[in-house]
Amino acid sequence: MGSFFKVEGETNAMISKPLELNKKTAIYFIILTGVVSLFADMNYEGGRSVVGQYLILLGSSAFALGFAAGVGEFAGYALRFVSGKVADKTKQYWIIIIIGYVVQLCSLPMVAFLSSWRLAIAFIFFERVGKAIRKPALDAVISFASKKTGSGFGFGLHEAMDQVGAFLGPTLFSILLFTAKTNHDIRTYRNGLLLLFIPAAIAISVTILARFLFPRPEKFEIKTEMPEISEKKFSRLYWTIVFAAGLLAMGITDFPLIGLHLKKIGSFTEEAIPLLYAGAMAIDAAAAVVFGFLYDRIGIKALTVLFFVEIFTAPLVFLGSFWLIIFGMALWGISIGTQESILKAAISDSVSRDKRASAFGLFNMVFGFFWFIGSALIGLLYDRVGVISLVLFSVIVQTGAFVVFLKALSYRKEIL
Repeated sequence: MGSFFKVEGETNAMISKPLELNKKTAIYFIILTGVVSLFADMNYEGGRSVVGQYLILLGSSAFALGFAAGVGEFAGYALRFVSGKVADKTKQYWIIIIIGYVVQLCSLPMVAFLSSWRLAIAFIFFERVGKAIRKPALDAVISFASKKTGSGFGFGLHEAMDQVGAFLGPTLFSILLFTAKTNHDIRTYRNGLLLLFIPAAIAISVTILARFLFPRPEKFEIKTEMPEISEKKFSRLYWTIVFAAGLLAMGITDFPLIGLHLKKIGSFTEEAIPLLYAGAMAIDAAAAVVFGFLYDRIGIKALTVLFFVEIFTAPLVFLGSFWLIIFGMALWGISIGTQESILKAAISDSVSRDKRASAFGLFNMVFGFFWFIGSALIGLLYDRVGVISLVLFSVIVQTGAFVVFLKALSYRKEIL
């Protein structure tokens, strides 16, 4: 680590001294990466909250948009396995993270320059590819620092900051739509998309700063801290969590479908739907912190909340009245928050340091595959059979995920 700071001349002596990798600097590191994620989420969550409407204005069909989004999600998750393997093999975490952020955060703002919906869909695909490139490496470096703070706290704090951006992005876009002379003016959407270059520039700049301050984040974690975990293969606990999370993903209802349904039944106005999503992201942030602390105290049992609440989200959101929908979206936000915090903490604690990025990449690939299959089936059921069939499918699959997770509890001693 110190070699990165080595400069000639006594005037730069303070710069040449490496930061001490203790709990205090680990928290600083997590906050720094959290700032990156905050502005990154402002960029792509803000863009993703309206890009569907924008593409419809460009002439895209709902089928083309849905199919492209599904393929992009699947490809984005599948590529994470490859990028995770590359990160573990090369240890070039920062290069991979920076490349991924540049590709991801510039993709949606570029859509503002396009008049062809086909080209726009390609850039939506690039956004998912960019996230796939950087995600396993970023999760790995956060996991290294989290070993100094508690895995639940580390991932929870990072997710909370991440979701502040996820709240601000859609909220600001919603305000833009509210204040525009016409909410259906394509110029309004283009102006909003162009503004996304601002949080993109901030996120990339802070990432480069983090690279200068912490060139070797893997040094936060002493290699011998987790001797019981095999470095040659993944544990039973890891595989059980991966399978349970896969079933969970299969039964999750994506927000674009939720938004389409709410607009169709007239429960919320077009301008209010992004605010509903923003509210869920705010709950996501709070849940990440609360359950992160809980995970550090009771361990994997904290994940019980994640697998339990998901059973009820689809019935409440698709069959409920106004206030039950609000409650269902609150549970949906809790689910997303725990997925991105303590689920990652459990993965981190069940895998050795040198295979961490690969473990996250493999987990994300399986999660994305099940999510793609589930999203396709849920969409088909919604179109061809009806809302009741969608809800039944989600409840059955989520109950299965809960049962598999209960099996993982018998392996919890594999987490130190």
